[in-house]
Amino acid sequence: MLPVDLYAAPPSLTRSLAWAFATSLVVHAVVLLLPEKEPVSQPVASSRFEASLSPGPPADTQPTPARPRETATRAARAPAKPATQPAPRPRVMTVPKPAKPAIADSRQWSRAQKEEMTRFLDELATEAKAAPKPSLAQRSLAQARDLGRQRAQQDAEGTALLERRPNTPPPEPFSLDLYVDSVVRRLNRSAAFVRNDPRSRGVKTAAVQFRINPDGSLKSFKVLNAGDQEKEIAFIRSVVERSIPFGRFPPDIERAARSLGITICIQPSLGGGFGFTRMGDGRPC
Repeated sequence: MLPVDLYAAPPSLTRSLAWAFATSLVVHAVVLLLPEKEPVSQPVASSRFEASLSPGPPADTQPTPARPRETATRAARAPAKPATQPAPRPRVMTVPKPAKPAIADSRQWSRAQKEEMTRFLDELATEAKAAPKPSLAQRSLAQARDLGRQRAQQDAEGTALLERRPNTPPPEPFSLDLYVDSVVRRLNRSAAFVRNDPRSRGVKTAAVQFRINPDGSLKSFKVLNAGDQEKEIAFIRSVVERSIPFGRFPPDIERAARSLGITICIQPSLGGGFGFTRMGDGRPC
């Protein structure tokens, strides 16, 4: 009895499988027969870093003295300490020294220039020499001459302000101005109580002078130029006598002067009101 296959495949399916198998064989044969190209090898980055240490120069070894066994034992037992690195030295910046200036050549002076410089130095040396101090006799003679000229000028003018003491410093100008202003104010206050007739005034210029002692008392009253002002001169005398005593001299004026002279000018041509004022221009009467 012949065997029977119950699940036999149809003839068309068998032929398809045969063709597929044959086609696969042909494709594989073609692929195997083609020339193979070697792939270009590219360097692959490695994640491992390899380094090698070059042996350093041999250090000079010096023989160390043998230590006792106890010291060696303690050193062996002690834990190894990490080697301390020496501290880096600070950097020192060096600045080159500036070059010294070259010595200038000596200047050539002409003969005329040398003579002029010599004369100039001689003049400086002469001025630097201190003048010899005058002797006591010379100083006395100079003071006597100055005092004589001062008195002669005072007698000629008749309007001397200060009667100076010999060998004393002059008073302070500011102090003298203040004292004279106080005298003028006192004269104006006293004139308000003395009767005066304006119709009795003359037409000519006149001048009187009175002197005050250091204690403020009246030393003298003198008419320098009467003109035609007799009534006005009498009025001024009454005002001065009523103003006595004036204030005492300040210390610097009292040391420098024996008396203080006040000159009063009567000038009808200037007009003006009633009272006494100081003459600012310093002109004599």
